[in-house]
Amino acid sequence: MADVTAEPVRIAIVGAGNIARSHARAITSQAEAAAPAPATIVAAMDVDQSQLGTFCAEFHIPGGYGDLGTLLSQARPDLVHICTPPSTHHPIALECLRGGASVLTEKPPTISLREFDELAAAEQRPPWFATVFQHRFGAGQRRLKQLAASGALGRPLIAVCHTTWFRDQAYFDVPWRGRWDTEGGGPTMGHGIHQMDMLLDVLGDWTEVSAIARTQARTMPTEDLSLAHVTFANGAVASVVNSVLSPREESYLRFDFERATVEVTHLYGYSDDDWRLTPAPGCEADVTAAWKHAADGGGGDAHSSHAAQFARVLAALRDGRRPPVSPSEARRTMALIAGIYASAFTRRPVAPADLGPPAAFYTAMNGGHEAW
Repeated sequence: MADVTAEPVRIAIVGAGNIARSHARAITSQAEAAAPAPATIVAAMDVDQSQLGTFCAEFHIPGGYGDLGTLLSQARPDLVHICTPPSTHHPIALECLRGGASVLTEKPPTISLREFDELAAAEQRPPWFATVFQHRFGAGQRRLKQLAASGALGRPLIAVCHTTWFRDQAYFDVPWRGRWDTEGGGPTMGHGIHQMDMLLDVLGDWTEVSAIARTQARTMPTEDLSLAHVTFANGAVASVVNSVLSPREESYLRFDFERATVEVTHLYGYSDDDWRLTPAPGCEADVTAAWKHAADGGGGDAHSSHAAQFARVLAALRDGRRPPVSPSEARRTMALIAGIYASAFTRRPVAPADLGPPAAFYTAMNGGHEAW
């Protein structure tokens, strides 16, 4: 158990935009609910001094910085939350890790597998390198993962993973969005990544992907939709769709096991009410009982949220353990995204082994290609 007399984890937040506010609210809500507080925000950084001042005032943050090196040396954070545009994650995280601070970075953690592996190699255990994938931490996902691993649902057969959202052209007119060099891709990288991470969290290692991608309606260098067929090491297959062209927005995952179908429909976060269990004929009593009585992976909020993941990150740091989500887990998701792009560009199936150095898609998600 964590030492209840331990000092609160010292947190710095880099970036002072909307996602940083979500992080700050999740951190401060936990601090207010716990005695002693598990964490305290000691510093923030942003290149926009006006935005930084407003952010620090809103969350009562004592130190505001325009330079990361100064923040690290003066504020001495234990953990840095990175809430900046994707292309900046790698240099910020690398400086933090080399400076002795653990890192929790927003998705995508980097814009290439090469950058990701550089950060994983810089981890000294501690400091640790972890990625924000908050949808792993709602009770429904934890319950499903536990029952799938135990065999209570039978063998996994087929899955559906759809992120069908809507973003208009003005959204992609923001200079860093929808570009390979700043965002690392379109909706496959920036939007569907959470649902694909949930898919892999349950089904494990993937072995092959075949995909298409297009720029169907938006004006931008990357795709605005992708469709993929994924095969898993356990024999399951999955259909994956990522879109920002869908007026009726939905995030939907469906897992068909031998003994039950499990589904969740939500948009940007789920509760227990968003999950549905359909037992196979003859399995009703056993499967329903197993779902009802399954532990939720350690207790906590039934909702998927930043707060749900942050609570586990803080507990791990206070115990001297690796915080979730580890580099090996996040890399599996990043590799699937790289595989979707590689297959769409080359028009052939792609395996994980095809994505290591010196492959072009290891260095950049578009593999050096400029158009579909």
